[in-house]
This record gives sequence, C-alpha cells and structure tokens, in this order.
Amino acid sequence: MAAAVTVILAGCTQAQLTGFLPEGSAGATDHTDRITGLWVTSWIVLLAVGIVTWGLIIWAAVVYRRRKGQTGFPVQLRYNMPIEIFYTIVPLILVIGFFAFTARDQSAIEQPIADPDVKIEVVGQRWSWTFNYLDENRYEVGIQGQETEDDFADVDALPVLYLPVDQSVEIKIESRDVIHSFWIVDFLYKKDMIPARSNYMYFTPLKEGEYAGKCAELCGEYHSKMLFTVKVVSQAEYDRQMAQLPEGQIGTEYNVNQNLPGTGGTGEGDH
Repeated sequence: MAAAVTVILAGCTQAQLTGFLPEGSAGATDHTDRITGLWVTSWIVLLAVGIVTWGLIIWAAVVYRRRKGQTGFPVQLRYNMPIEIFYTIVPLILVIGFFAFTARDQSAIEQPIADPDVKIEVVGQRWSWTFNYLDENRYEVGIQGQETEDDFADVDALPVLYLPVDQSVEIKIESRDVIHSFWIVDFLYKKDMIPARSNYMYFTPLKEGEYAGKCAELCGEYHSKMLFTVKVVSQAEYDRQMAQLPEGQIGTEYNVNQNLPGTGGTGEGDH
C-alpha cells in the first residue's frame, strides 16, 4: 500500500503535492506551511483509506458474484468478529489521529503573541473594510469593490492592508453590522467577525508580495464585492505608507447596532 501511494504521489504536479492550495501560500506566514502539512497529510491518509475501501468493494463484488446456474440466496452470515473489530477500531484511530493533529496545529496558530510588533484593528462593514493601525494612530476606510467593464473588481480601488515583513502581527477583528469573515486567501486562515465581540489573529508574514483578501461569510447583497488587498512590504515601505494615511482611529460610533450586549446599550444581557 505504501508503495502504491508513493508511486501515485511521484506523478503529482506541484499543485497536487500542496493539495491544490493557493500557490502563493507557501511560506507566506509562519503558519501556512503547518496548515499545508496538515491538509496534505490528511488527504494522503484518506486516499490510502479510499484505496483499501474501493479494493475491498471490488474484491467482494468479484469473488461473491452470482455465478451462472446459481439460484436462491447465498449462505447468510450474521457475525464476523475480525471484520467488525477492524471497521470499528480503524475509524476510531483515524478520528482520534485527525483530532489530535488538528488540535495541536490549531493551538499553535491561535497562540497569542505576548508583545506583537504591529497591532491592527480590522473592522468589517457592509460591504467594505476599515483598517485602524493602532500603534501608528493611522487609519484607512475603504469602499466596496467597483466593477470594471469586464465585470471584474477594480483592484486599484480596493482598500489596502499593509503589513511589514518579518514582523509579528496581532489583528483585532470587529464587525460594524452583521457577521462577516476576515480571510486573506494565501494565508490559509480566516476568522469570523461577530458584532459586539472581538476576535484575534496572530501571525508573522514572511514573504513580501500582494495578496487577495475577501469576506468569507455571506453578509448581504454585495457580499461578493467585499474585497481588499494585502501588501506585505519592507519596514521602510510600511513606514512610508503609514505617513500617507490620515491620523486618528475610526471607532464604534458608526456601528449599526448600538444596543448589543457589551456595547454600552440596553440590549439583553448588558447589565
């Protein structure tokens, strides 16, 4: 079985070897290779299980097929302890294994950074984004994606989130109205933005470049236009971009829901 899997993988393209994940994800952050490893290993295990299962199905269909001249039902068997033990224990081992490795990697990805180099607050609103650069006291308010003549989004008009390469980042994630989901595609991780609740992401971008971002939670009529761009740049370029942004922060005064628990309003549970 191992030899068969090795032969199959030897004929795979680079895209197949990375589980068809985005090409730009390799080494994009300190977490992407970990996520890719978990994804690809899971598929290899599942492929091996699939080969065994398909093989047993074909074998049973061939060996126990009705032969010419046979009539009636074959001998009926009620129990086969070895097989029952096999299909009970093996799935249990697989489930425990998947859970253990997933919990290990998720714990590492979600581990807070005690003293991040950069702190940014990202606010999602129908149907665009606000970026508050907390340490620099700068902000950017974007607009939803604008269509071109070809019905594609005008990338140059999208809001841009700047990140300095090789610097640890804490992103505080907020919603101004409904549930959104903050997703930088090549970073292979996304997190929900829930009204009146703060979520956090921690990572270190390791490779300069431009990455696509979008909302990954259906949030209304123009959900597909809720796009943004991420630019991972050098520290010098990051400082230059910060100097060009307006000073200050965009707070909760523009939130649609002002009476949710935890907002200081009169919502249920806010006491």
